Amino acid sequence: MNDLTPFDEITAKLPQLSPFQAVWNEAEELLRTTHPEGYEVEEIGRIAFDCLPEDERPAALDALFYCWWTALHADRERRAAYEAMEGQR
Repeated sequence: MNDLTPFDEITAKLPQLSPFQAVWNEAEELLRTTHPEGYEVEEIGRIAFDCLPEDERPAALDALFYCWWTALHADRERRAAYEAMEGQR
């Protein structure tokens, strides 16, 4: 038996934001509004991390570490592909 309402069924398919993603989005919007001339991405991260409850911070750090590793790995793959192409010329 399905106890979900139609609204529940639709929203269950949407991506769920982590607490860090939610405060990140809020910090970015705050900076966009208060500093239309621009800001650094680090400012968003610092505001977001500082706004997190203490018990949410380890998960946020894990996400940041994973994101860093993913970007580093992708960069290494791109460089290797570029170097392989250059070697074929």
